[in-house]
Amino acid sequence: MKIIDLNRDGGIGANSFYCQLGDFHFVVDSGLHPKKSGRLAAPDLTPIKDVQLDVIFITHCHLDHIGSLPLLLRAHPNTPVIMTHPSFMLIERMLHNSANVMMREREEKGTPDYPLFTHEEIDRLAPRLHPQQFNLSKKFSGAHDEIEFAFYPAGHIPGAAGLEIVHKHRRIFFTGDVLFQPQRILGPAKFPVGHFDTLITETTHGATESTPGYSRSAEVLRLINTVNATIQRGGSVLIPVFALGRMQEIMAIFHDARKFGHLVEAPIFASGLGLDICDYFDDIARKTGQVHFTRSILKDLKVKRAPREIIAGKPVGVQGIYVVSSGMVVEKTPSYALAASLAGNAKNSLCFVGYCDPETVGGRLLAAHHGDDFIFEATHFKTKFRANIERFDLSGHAGREELLEYAVACNPRSIVLTHGDPPARAWFLEELAAKLPKAKLLDPVPLKTYQV
Repeated sequence: MKIIDLNRDGGIGANSFYCQLGDFHFVVDSGLHPKKSGRLAAPDLTPIKDVQLDVIFITHCHLDHIGSLPLLLRAHPNTPVIMTHPSFMLIERMLHNSANVMMREREEKGTPDYPLFTHEEIDRLAPRLHPQQFNLSKKFSGAHDEIEFAFYPAGHIPGAAGLEIVHKHRRIFFTGDVLFQPQRILGPAKFPVGHFDTLITETTHGATESTPGYSRSAEVLRLINTVNATIQRGGSVLIPVFALGRMQEIMAIFHDARKFGHLVEAPIFASGLGLDICDYFDDIARKTGQVHFTRSILKDLKVKRAPREIIAGKPVGVQGIYVVSSGMVVEKTPSYALAASLAGNAKNSLCFVGYCDPETVGGRLLAAHHGDDFIFEATHFKTKFRANIERFDLSGHAGREELLEYAVACNPRSIVLTHGDPPARAWFLEELAAKLPKAKLLDPVPLKTYQV
């Protein structure tokens, strides 16, 4: 098998893998890097510009996996795209939102490449998108060769899938982004077992040590207790979330807590895309049964839209619980404005419930010390950091020990590392070398061709 990591920066970002099996050519995912802009945020498609792609597979609908799909399809206009049914129901909404964001950034920042694609282009691509059921093997014939593929539930978010490819009795498995623990709105990953020839695995939490005695339920309880304590002392709570998956998970957790009298009575606010995605999840629940979330959750919680006008350094108009994107507190988002408003008051709390890149504003907030000066550059605002800040391990990604255990159980001939920063990959290289000494280990350099 020939592979090329098309993510020009490696790490976690514009995730995209090109593979060739015999005369069969395919790409897995086509994302955008969340910290870059313009063409540099997209994968580098140069290595495959003369390749006739047979198919594109999508593992799930986070933008670091689908955000550049229109660019890939523009370069390969006859290639079909296959994904799970929930992803099929979500993907166009996510791409349209991305086009909106790019148009806004062009106006605000003058980014010359934006938008990378238009709403009209997304609409034209719709006939090329095809849904496929979980756990169902299907053959796909290319120009000269044939593969058999299947999607398996990966946890993480609704629609997320691991991808198995079988070619001439060789089994290749892509984990995609995976969570082996159940969530409130979604079951755990259910991956195939047995020997694989090649395993391509995510490594997101490779540099994160597991907490002794950790349990997801204990983290949920700690979050509820933190929210209650904050409201009771007169403060407000900011929970930065990803609009797809994390917002709905937190709302479902709050719904359960309030139903049993464990969550304090206080207004709950949300915003934008995440609220729209709640409607999509309701549809996915009714049509596929693969997500446990309905619109009634928001109705029961009396969720309100977060105010648009929030001024840095001035108290928010209403004390409450603000569950808003972006999860990494990216500039020009509701969570950024709220963080700037809440950070200077010791009564308030900032609660992080997912992965946060150290170089983002969210990452800098988590690294800040009480009493430090903190600058919110986008609003030209500096404050003493006094708010209570907590990180809760409710990530949508598997712990490193779980991924390691799965890799060992699969006993593959070759293991390819992806979706992880250099320290995370380094941990996996060391551990896998010790536990699977006969396996070929590969941490691919971006845009370099490998035979696996």
